[in-house]
Amino acid sequence: MAFRAFTQTHVFEKQSAPKEKDKSSIQCIACCDPHVYIGTKDATVQHLILSSSTDLGSGQSKTREGRARKLGSSNQVTQLRVVPLYNHLLVLWDRSITALNMFSLEPVPGLKKIQHVSLFEVCDSMPSAQAQCVEMVTSSSRRKLIRIHVVGVDRWDVVKEVPLLYDPRALAVDGTSVCVATSDRYLLCDIQTGSSQELFPHNHSRQCVFVTSVGRGEFLLNGPESLGMFVMKTGICQRPPLQWPQEVLAAGVCFPYILTLQPQVLSVYSMVDQQRKQTVSLTGAKGLLSTSDGVLVFTERDIFSLRLVPIEEQIQALVRHERIEEALLLLDGVQGHCPLDSYKELLKAITCLAGFVHFYQEGFAEAKDLFITGELDPREIIHLYPDMQSCLSEDFQSQLDQANKGRDLQVLWQGDRSKFHHYLAFLGDFLRAVKGTERGLRCSKEVDCALLRLYVELGDSENLQQLVALANECRLDHCVPVLEQHNRLFALGSLYQSHGNLIDAIKTWVKIADGFHKDPSCSDVYGHIVRTLSQLQDKDVVCTFSDWTLQKNQEIGVQIFIKRPPDDRFETQDVLALLEKYPLAMLLYLEFLIYDLNSEESRHHNRLALAYVTEMLQEEEEADLRKTRGKLQQLLWESKFYDVSTVYERVKSANLHMEEAILLGRAGEHSQALKVLVHQEGDFQAAEAFCCRAAQGRDPQGRDPQLRQTLLLTLLQIYLSSEDLTSAAVDLLNHNPLVFAAERIIQLLPDSWSVQLVSQFLVGSLRETFHQRRMSSVQKALGQAELMRHKVIWMQASKTTFRLDKGQKCKVCQRDLAEPQFVCNLHGDLMHTNCTDFTSS
Repeated sequence: MAFRAFTQTHVFEKQSAPKEKDKSSIQCIACCDPHVYIGTKDATVQHLILSSSTDLGSGQSKTREGRARKLGSSNQVTQLRVVPLYNHLLVLWDRSITALNMFSLEPVPGLKKIQHVSLFEVCDSMPSAQAQCVEMVTSSSRRKLIRIHVVGVDRWDVVKEVPLLYDPRALAVDGTSVCVATSDRYLLCDIQTGSSQELFPHNHSRQCVFVTSVGRGEFLLNGPESLGMFVMKTGICQRPPLQWPQEVLAAGVCFPYILTLQPQVLSVYSMVDQQRKQTVSLTGAKGLLSTSDGVLVFTERDIFSLRLVPIEEQIQALVRHERIEEALLLLDGVQGHCPLDSYKELLKAITCLAGFVHFYQEGFAEAKDLFITGELDPREIIHLYPDMQSCLSEDFQSQLDQANKGRDLQVLWQGDRSKFHHYLAFLGDFLRAVKGTERGLRCSKEVDCALLRLYVELGDSENLQQLVALANECRLDHCVPVLEQHNRLFALGSLYQSHGNLIDAIKTWVKIADGFHKDPSCSDVYGHIVRTLSQLQDKDVVCTFSDWTLQKNQEIGVQIFIKRPPDDRFETQDVLALLEKYPLAMLLYLEFLIYDLNSEESRHHNRLALAYVTEMLQEEEEADLRKTRGKLQQLLWESKFYDVSTVYERVKSANLHMEEAILLGRAGEHSQALKVLVHQEGDFQAAEAFCCRAAQGRDPQGRDPQLRQTLLLTLLQIYLSSEDLTSAAVDLLNHNPLVFAAERIIQLLPDSWSVQLVSQFLVGSLRETFHQRRMSSVQKALGQAELMRHKVIWMQASKTTFRLDKGQKCKVCQRDLAEPQFVCNLHGDLMHTNCTDFTSS
């Protein structure tokens, strides 16, 4: 169906005898809704009353005929005008204006005929100073002038005459301006000043010359070259001209359209884009009259009403015909004539309708932008998808007529799944875009439920998990069955968690981790459970699942206590009690307490050391054994807070000789510790390393050379006490020639040893002795040089001359300076050498 700006209705058909048809034909009409007046060729005025109801199917309107008045026996009625202010009907007949009552059609007493009038027009816009009267402009049939009349209830008076150079053939009035058409040109006249301005010439016949008031000081003229010209009362054009056909008989204005009449057709042009929008066939049309909601067109026997279709319906029709730009242009053109709120709502509606056009053409990017700009209710889009309608609440009622389009998606849903997949992808993009907007927040439950169902349908695990893991408004009664049906149990657990159902959430994940259900969307469900428990503030829930977590994996499970936020940790004793059955978890937690939280409690250090011993006794692989033993030795060396005696008993019973030696060393029994390493452990390198390690931390450089020398000497004596350890003693001497003094070592060595056996040590020791002596000499020389430098500086500073006069007093004791030795302070004051002690004090 083509676009229609106006709807046509046949409102009246004049019935007359065949012989009278030509005499009683309609010549002119006037209207004051619902009253219509007809002027006929046989000088008759007919009153009609239009009915408000119209039979749209037949295009007929019921019209009731009122009174009729015969003005004379001949001459046609030329013009009719209604003055509602006084209930006057002004009739131009036989070159005279007669005033009739618009209801009774009786002549108005006191208003005598105005004779010798060829044209007249009533001014609708009255000046405020004449609010109780109406202005009328008449054109004289005898002289080239126009007269301005003031019409009252029972009198009319001529107030001004404006002379013209040409006879008027048509005129229109707007306020104080009159636009006049003559036989070959158009003029503008000012009623107040009487001045006139020539506009432009024309070459139309008398029948095609007309001028119409557009309103707001603007006129529409049938200009040259078949142009409809818009002219302001100032004489300028603010609109582009209309290109209309030749032989236009009349034109009327019904914003935002111009209607032009030809003998066989009526054309509708837009004032917004100057394009023709509609044509209506009207055979034998003679003239038209603008009304409040359209125009009346008459032929010799019939009257037709063309009523403006509401702008909203016009715009919707344009959108349905996919004339989007035209619809928006029309709305923009009528903006100034609409209330702001109505305009905004209409703009939103058009924008959304335009979005639907792109939507069904698969222009998804444009559709999304238009839907968002038009603030479309997201539920309207959800409603289009057959499988998504269950996400909507029962009280939702769609405000859009999308029945046919909905069936189109139904067909796609059942048939072309590939194409329907693109529509599903659009739904996701659109709902994500509006999720945080005002429109989306108004129906957040429906939006979140639809997104969840959509992600499940598309297999979009990433977006599904992001939706359910964050705060959402998904309805559990709808979403839980959907997730269970599609085996998306990991997402189901996250949904429970986001809604505060922590127990149900973790139980669901536990079933996956234990293998009762399969969900490939998460490869490490157990790790996710641990991370979740480590962040939960509900400690009862953590305790509920702690045993299951630790039984599954002690090393990872203990992180529910270790990885907790600093301000939300469990009581240490409570955790230790929970971990009694899990030795590895206990060990890791104790390491966390000591190395991360810097615990100084002796019991923690004791328990960790004992836990290391227990772990070592249970380990079988050598690599793991070395790792745990290294941790134990580091703790024994570095910790200051464990009880040596408590740990020593456990270590000794476990035959851990290196650790036993460390503990003996911490107790100050270094000789006994070295004996354990030499005789029980049999590790000479460990014994030598023990001497170095025990000497660390005694001075700022981290080493006590004297203690190291003492320990190494003790170790040497242990070696020398047994003939089986001769090679160990020789190696110890050769490795440490700088530590041992040769003269002292020689006294300790057995007489049976040869010089060759200890030659390497002796050479190294002598070299070190000579080196130390030379270094001492160098240091002494450097010290003497430094002293000499200071003396030179002192001598240079003491070359200052002082004058000592007879009788000069000491600054301190005030006695005479009689000796050659004296002292001068920084201020130049002289004093006895023995008085300097007083000044320093």
